Amino acid sequence: MTDSQESVTDPRQEGAFSGPHRIIEVGGTRYTLLGTAHVSAESAEDVRRLIRSGDFDAVAIELCDARHHNLSNPDALAQQDLFEIFRRGKAGMVAANLALGAFQQRVAEQSGIEPGAEMRAALEEARHHELPLLLIDRDVGITLKRIYANVPWWQRMSLFTGLLGSVMSRQEIKPEEIERLKEGDVLESTFSEFAAESETLYTPLIAERDRYMVLRLAEQAPPGRYRNVLVVIGAGHMKGMVEHFDAPLPAEPERERQTLEATPPPSKLWRALPWLITALVLTGFIIGFSRNTDLGWQLVVEWFLINGVLSGVATLAALAHPVTVLTTMVAAPLTSLNPTIGAGFVAAGVELWLRKPKVRDFSLLRHDVTELKGWWRNRVSRTLLVFLFATLGSAAGTWIAGFRIAGALLGTAA
Repeated sequence: MTDSQESVTDPRQEGAFSGPHRIIEVGGTRYTLLGTAHVSAESAEDVRRLIRSGDFDAVAIELCDARHHNLSNPDALAQQDLFEIFRRGKAGMVAANLALGAFQQRVAEQSGIEPGAEMRAALEEARHHELPLLLIDRDVGITLKRIYANVPWWQRMSLFTGLLGSVMSRQEIKPEEIERLKEGDVLESTFSEFAAESETLYTPLIAERDRYMVLRLAEQAPPGRYRNVLVVIGAGHMKGMVEHFDAPLPAEPERERQTLEATPPPSKLWRALPWLITALVLTGFIIGFSRNTDLGWQLVVEWFLINGVLSGVATLAALAHPVTVLTTMVAAPLTSLNPTIGAGFVAAGVELWLRKPKVRDFSLLRHDVTELKGWWRNRVSRTLLVFLFATLGSAAGTWIAGFRIAGALLGTAA
């Protein structure tokens, strides 16, 4: 795309844009970049007007497969197997998406406009006019993982605490927050307070996605494949994408795009840590019994009490069924010695068996999670809390009980 250049607006589209736009021509293909406001009825109307003009033979939008699926099918979660979500370790990601959705719902209630209306308009019009729909954004889960990996470990807790606080607060959303949504999507506006001051956050959240979307266009709509492509993006991505269009792109955009999808694997030490803790705890038991039978049983009892009680209390805080709480208290000390299964998985499985979510829970989910108490009221979100709380409780119990065992052995040795 080295021969890219800006073009003038087509006279037939004069007045069709209420927001920023750039038209770039490359190898006989015209890319019309439409910078939209994600909380704007005018942007949605721009999209409809442009597609209905008949000037475009393809539409590209700032969505990934997952968000496209959720936008096309708001009840997608109800069609998933919750137990499978827990088994595959995706409970945290589902909870994060629900939290972001809660923020979006609050914006819609206060502004009267559903964020992403212009993307929904693009979907509907492309389907109606039978135009190819190109999804060019990176998967939101990958973006979150790359943000997590890019931010120093000591900043991660404050970052995600701030995120949860902003999306779960019941305070009225400030006008400036709604204004930020006019430049970027819900994910960007939620992190914008941190991104403005952190290059490590800005890079995976904004800069990488600018590059990624241009690479996806180079793959799905290379010069010559279509005559005129409408590219619907948040206005905040306009500048970066134009800069990438103006610079030479790799001959094989797929290869570079895949590097932007890669997430760093856990370090060998991190993967080995659960097994190392298990080995140390079991070794502590053996040493304790070898020194004194009473000491050995003391260590075992403390392990079960500390781990079980903390896990049970955490599960109780999630308002789990009493049977779930008791099961977690028994299971947590055992699962902590078996890294292949977690206390959260057991707790969520029992909770699902005892309190299977009903159709009503799924239908009210998006509304319930907009307020803090709604997370406990709805059976779907409460089961997610049971999983997360039990996991955190068991982790805390493992470390505290582990240090108690070490202290008891070292104290005996002394």
